[in-house]
Amino acid sequence: MTQHISTGPLKGVTVIELAHVMAGPTCGRMLADMGADVIKVERIPHGDDTRRDTMPNEAGNPDSHAFMMMNRNKRGIALDLKTEDGRAILRRLLARADVLVENYRHDTMSRLGLGWETLSQEFPRLIYCAVSGFGRTGPYAHRGGFDLIAQGISGLMSITGEGPGRPPVKVGPPVTDITAGILAAMGVVAALYARQNTGKGQFVDTSLLEAGVIFTYWHSAITFATGDCPGALGSAHPLSAPYQAYQAADEWINVGAASQPNWLRMVKILGAPELAEDPRFRENTDRMANKEALDAVLEPLFKQKPAAEWLAAFEAAGVPAGPILRVPDMHRDPQVIARDLVPTVQHSKRGEVKTIGFPVKFSDTPVKISRAAPCLGEHTREVLEEYGFAAADIARFEENGAVRAS
Repeated sequence: MTQHISTGPLKGVTVIELAHVMAGPTCGRMLADMGADVIKVERIPHGDDTRRDTMPNEAGNPDSHAFMMMNRNKRGIALDLKTEDGRAILRRLLARADVLVENYRHDTMSRLGLGWETLSQEFPRLIYCAVSGFGRTGPYAHRGGFDLIAQGISGLMSITGEGPGRPPVKVGPPVTDITAGILAAMGVVAALYARQNTGKGQFVDTSLLEAGVIFTYWHSAITFATGDCPGALGSAHPLSAPYQAYQAADEWINVGAASQPNWLRMVKILGAPELAEDPRFRENTDRMANKEALDAVLEPLFKQKPAAEWLAAFEAAGVPAGPILRVPDMHRDPQVIARDLVPTVQHSKRGEVKTIGFPVKFSDTPVKISRAAPCLGEHTREVLEEYGFAAADIARFEENGAVRAS
């Protein structure tokens, strides 16, 4: 097993993760990448459901690549929290922990006697982070959370897609799951900072709904100002033009020439400087008011040359533009590689595997991705020994099904 050496800004922080699938594990992954010792507690016998989300070419492998993506840099133990011993083990871990992260349904932890109201009395310095579908308060608090549902209720699916009359479209990746995990990690870090002043832990509560709503900043601003909001606009921007994808002679490219200087540079490169004086397009407000006419003029111009020629010309002139890459092409992009966004880690069963890197760089406390996701119960014995359990106790726990060790 590759030794994990923490160098990140959260070195010395201990996190107990009782989370599964994506939102909660994203929070744990962010904290682990920043140096926290994240101990992922999985249920017996199957663990996190994402372990079984295997692709066709992964048949026979012990765990899915999806699970490994969300759970690297963590240690893993397997407990049955329905047993008295399982709950007693968890409490011993929490006595030394700084943070608990969970994304169960709203009453699951309380029914186990492990809710915030109970644990905050036992462990007053504990930061308890709950990630859910709709938050722990309000009329939807009891509902389970799924990205698709959150995208619909948050308004995202009304502003995503090709345009009027087309079917509703969700954002491709599970943005509310991932963003809720990032928001939760932000909340945990803020609560750790506050605890330095107060000495007390607190309850951190965020949701997929809130993660979706914050993506509507521009569209909500339009609604607050006008009482209405544009629907789906394809790749276009609701406030600026031209700022969208255009089809070149061979493939699509993105061009962000909404500011006046970039607009003037763009029409010159396109060989149509007269458009700068066209009263329909002179200022951004004019261009937005005549958006259909603007597209009708620009689209045939872009089709005159291949994408590479346009991109080279735009880069030379300082006009924001870029290709539209497929994910495999993104993995090979030189800037992605330079930013260490596709690192490799060593998995105890599958050998070398690729993952997605940490998105923030620290000058003095660099992040280190050195541990692949754990096999189910991989660190059970190691962790229990660290927390003072004798070998005989661990053997008894295994025998009565309170723990699983691999």
